[in-house]
Amino acid sequence: MPRDVAERFVELAGGSQARIVVLPTATPRDQTDLRVPGFLQNAKVQRVTVLNQRGKSEVQSPEFLEALEDATGIWFGGGRQWNFVDAYENTPAVAAFQQVLSRGGVIAGSSAGATIQGEFLVRGHPLGNTVMMAEGYERGFAFLPGSAIDQHFAQRQREPDLLAVIHRHPGLLGIGLDEGTAIVVRQGRADVIGLHSAHFLAGQRLAGIPTESLPVTAAEAKAFYVTVPTGGSINLQTLTPDSP
Repeated sequence: MPRDVAERFVELAGGSQARIVVLPTATPRDQTDLRVPGFLQNAKVQRVTVLNQRGKSEVQSPEFLEALEDATGIWFGGGRQWNFVDAYENTPAVAAFQQVLSRGGVIAGSSAGATIQGEFLVRGHPLGNTVMMAEGYERGFAFLPGSAIDQHFAQRQREPDLLAVIHRHPGLLGIGLDEGTAIVVRQGRADVIGLHSAHFLAGQRLAGIPTESLPVTAAEAKAFYVTVPTGGSINLQTLTPDSP
């Protein structure tokens, strides 16, 4: 975790007064690490709570709901994003997460914890992470409405994969995050921080292209994205970037 990403998360959560909830539930219960993530272990904050409850009965426990009632920041851990859906969908948890944002808090996450924040969930298939659109696992938690978020982007040459999603759902904004890279979104503007770049794709860029003609290589697909390096920012409505 790059230092500037960790520090920005803590800052937006309230600094020394932050009350942070960590959700490691993107991994199966028997594989879940209940320790505080390394980047938060030395953070001088008021409280860090790790919650492993899953399903309607468990997330209604006093421990779970009370920790979220005054949380100022939530961290969704890495793993497989469909586990988040199975753990929290159709439970009071999702509304409790949204209330953290409504109070002015911050929600962040790594890998699967980034993807779950979009409205459309990519790579949500329980049988493998190569399926971009999986029936029954296509809804994220929409902390960033109107978006579909992918990660490990340039490092795993995933540029062509997101094209197919936005081609089928042109009303969505596609966002690809490189490893060690984050976007900080406030009032429709995204600041790129961390090590590499963030990549943005609007449906208009794909208009009129038949599905069978979409690029299949990363080199070809890159031309359809607006790429913003770390230190830069972008208006998410117009996709107009600022220079770093």
